Amino acid sequence: MVHSWWEIKVLCDPALEDSIFWRLERFGCRGTATQSQKRLYVVTAYLPEDDAQMLDLAALALWLRQDALCLEVATPILEWDLIDEQDWASSWKQHWEPTKIGDRFLIYPAWLDSPGVIDRLLLRLDPGVAFGTGAHATTQLCLESLEMRLESNSSRSILVDIGCGSGILSIGSILLGAGKVYAVDTDSLAVQSARINRKLNRILPQQMVVEQGSVERLLEMIDQPVDGIMCNILAEVIIDFIPKFDALVKPSSWGILSGILLDQAKPIADTLEQHGWIVAILWKRQEWCCFNIRRS
Repeated sequence: MVHSWWEIKVLCDPALEDSIFWRLERFGCRGTATQSQKRLYVVTAYLPEDDAQMLDLAALALWLRQDALCLEVATPILEWDLIDEQDWASSWKQHWEPTKIGDRFLIYPAWLDSPGVIDRLLLRLDPGVAFGTGAHATTQLCLESLEMRLESNSSRSILVDIGCGSGILSIGSILLGAGKVYAVDTDSLAVQSARINRKLNRILPQQMVVEQGSVERLLEMIDQPVDGIMCNILAEVIIDFIPKFDALVKPSSWGILSGILLDQAKPIADTLEQHGWIVAILWKRQEWCCFNIRRS
């Protein structure tokens, strides 16, 4: 049981935001959020105390400094402090506000009162310690891609979400009209978070099935090939998964893949081509990209 957390704050140039998100995610941080402060950004993240020592945090500061030098922007200022579990919960909520994504979504913190009548799909979220709040470029790219993919005739679509985190992509696809989603994550806390968010959005367990595991677990869960794959994790993990997609999909299936830096795009594209996938669209945002793929 985690009792204390590192609260990490990074004051940075806006050009560094996505790079810092990536660094913090790789470092193991959870519940990352951004606030504007004049012409700078403050990126706040949380990490269980047992997952890092002072020397680790010093190394993180060095990596962020090196990233800034490569991008030729001002060196970010990194601060950290230990807070207890209760303070972490309240601090996290102070840093996260409703977020419009794409043309249709409003990502809405679960602890806020209902916004009333809106012209968007309301996706209520309490991410807890799981990745996926809608703040990161990769999550936004995936949700925008889902808007395009699930525009019509989606009520019978069966999808899988590999590395579901908070469940934001699974929930988003159901709100857009998908018939059923099978979601998996290797982190038990992410599975718990996804199930909580499923209930918050009044989605039935049989509509969105969430289990701990990976592709192998999905193969046990599904009873027929699926129409689409969602996968927003790290590029090196996606490369390992691509050969396994064949066992999951129909000949007409599509996929949305992100968590991929621009300089990692070519090996991903090459691996997809080797396994019978066509890159239909490649969307980019800052340093990140999102593959919209289909079977050849």
